[in-house]
Amino acid sequence: MSGKTPGAYEIPQEMREFADKSVEQARKAFDGFVGAAQRTVSAMDASAGPLQPSVHDIGRKAIAFAETNVAASFAYAQRLVQARDMAEVMDIQTRFLQDQMKAMEQQARELGDALSPAAGKGKD
Repeated sequence: MSGKTPGAYEIPQEMREFADKSVEQARKAFDGFVGAAQRTVSAMDASAGPLQPSVHDIGRKAIAFAETNVAASFAYAQRLVQARDMAEVMDIQTRFLQDQMKAMEQQARELGDALSPAAGKGKD
């Protein structure tokens, strides 16, 4: 016998380090993308006309939500790589899904609230 627990969850240290570096590189790339998206939203603000405040708020909220969701996904990936066993993997997965469902519900509510005034102004 090898001395390992049957069904043990083991990721070699090299793989953990590679995964950590990959997540960090992806995070940096996403940060660059978000910066470009924020500049685009700012540039579009001038052309929004009478809807400008609402459109501005909606664009900013959407970018903030994307940042929050991607940051949560990166943190989730890093926690998974550091998990010691399958029970911890399942716990991390369950908590992540619960947190994401709550976040999605809140984000949908906030976007709906922000869209209501914009829809009303567009009809005028």
